[in-house]
Amino acid sequence: MSPAPPATAPAAPPVPSFAPPSVPPPPGCAWPAPAPAPPLDEHARLVPVPARHPGRTAAALVCGVLGLGLIGGAVTGSWLTGDSAAEPATEDGFTTARALWHSVPVDTLFPRTLKGDGAGPGNAARDWTRVGVAPDSGCAAALDPLLVKTIAPVGCERVLRATYVDATSSNVTTVGLVFTQADAAAMSALRARFREEKLADRADLIPRAFAVKGTSAAKFGDAQRASWTVNVLTDAPVVVYGVSGFTDGREVTAPQPAAAAMVPKATTAPAQSGLGHEAKGIADRVERGLREAVSARTTEPRRPR
Repeated sequence: MSPAPPATAPAAPPVPSFAPPSVPPPPGCAWPAPAPAPPLDEHARLVPVPARHPGRTAAALVCGVLGLGLIGGAVTGSWLTGDSAAEPATEDGFTTARALWHSVPVDTLFPRTLKGDGAGPGNAARDWTRVGVAPDSGCAAALDPLLVKTIAPVGCERVLRATYVDATSSNVTTVGLVFTQADAAAMSALRARFREEKLADRADLIPRAFAVKGTSAAKFGDAQRASWTVNVLTDAPVVVYGVSGFTDGREVTAPQPAAAAMVPKATTAPAQSGLGHEAKGIADRVERGLREAVSARTTEPRRPR
């Protein structure tokens, strides 16, 4: 009897990519092309991000090496929950995070549903449902021109966006991930500038809304933006933002940053409606998912060559 032919090895699975899910989205959840950005206001001027200094760069590299050795246990737990005091900035982490926009499924970065235990006013629970995901794009198509100019020193690689509504379909939030070309020192410089100049509180730097036709988020345009948050990460080349409003299309003449809208007993419309909590809660959970994706890939055992 002739010996059986040797078994062939199964083909390697394809590398996932940031693309619409293989199953069709719910009715009305189209994948619209991003709207063109308005012309840049030539009179708008921003102070450039301070130049990097060799000493700071060396310090960042040292911190990166130390952070690499400490990934795991309590430090990893703090990093995943966004504790900036324990954020390890590693070369591996930056390289991994920079590639996530095209190497992971859309549902990983923007889950179909998000649960926000304690994310609402008075630590109330919140639940959000994704109603649409925008095609990945450059900064000019996804952000206001002045915000594009502000983050230009770190180099915009790609912008990913998704829009969520709350359980009552009253509030809508667009969350975004701006992937940059920067290293740890440049991201730290941009974060410092945002903090020192309070750029995250400026109403002329509110991220753009992403409306989804045929859904309760169809009327969510720039005039409906009510509250927002912007967070420049220093452990990954990413800027995370969230911007919220009302699903009924009402215009908001006095938008308020999330930090101010979340102050207890605040009486503004964004505060009373919990829109600061919406923007911050969704942005925080998407940021946490990003950290988990980076951590999972940087701690995977290396395959022998």
